[in-house]
Amino acid sequence: MTEHSSGPLSRLFEKKPSAGIVRTIVRVVLGVMILGAGIGHLTVAREEFQAQVPPWLPLDVDFVVLASGVVEILLGLALVFLGRYRVVVGLVAALFFIAVFPGNIAQWLEGRDGFGLDTDAARFARLFFQPVLVLVVLWATGAWRDRPWRRERR
Repeated sequence: MTEHSSGPLSRLFEKKPSAGIVRTIVRVVLGVMILGAGIGHLTVAREEFQAQVPPWLPLDVDFVVLASGVVEILLGLALVFLGRYRVVVGLVAALFFIAVFPGNIAQWLEGRDGFGLDTDAARFARLFFQPVLVLVVLWATGAWRDRPWRRERR
């Protein structure tokens, strides 16, 4: 196969050079935290997570919490154990964090309490952490640096 015949999708799954020890540690710690959050969706924090599901979403609130919990468990495990596929896992995790962001906005706009966020100021401040989370997962996995659509410098 020539260099030009492999498209961005096939390059997404190519083995990449190591992301480095610091990025790897952050990736694994982030994975463990996401795994814990996912388990919380299914167990002790289920009601708290329900406060983040926008009421305008045309799905059962408990289903959304359970489904997103399963996704978080899978993402957490992938971040911890699938270092070889860190780029695709990082991109998927970033997209997931972007997809759930409207729930955080709805929680703030509708004044719903959850996870100790019981003031408008606390709910608003939390909104700034979601973009940071997206950036951290992209950095820790090297997903942005090693993205398949990146043009190589010649």
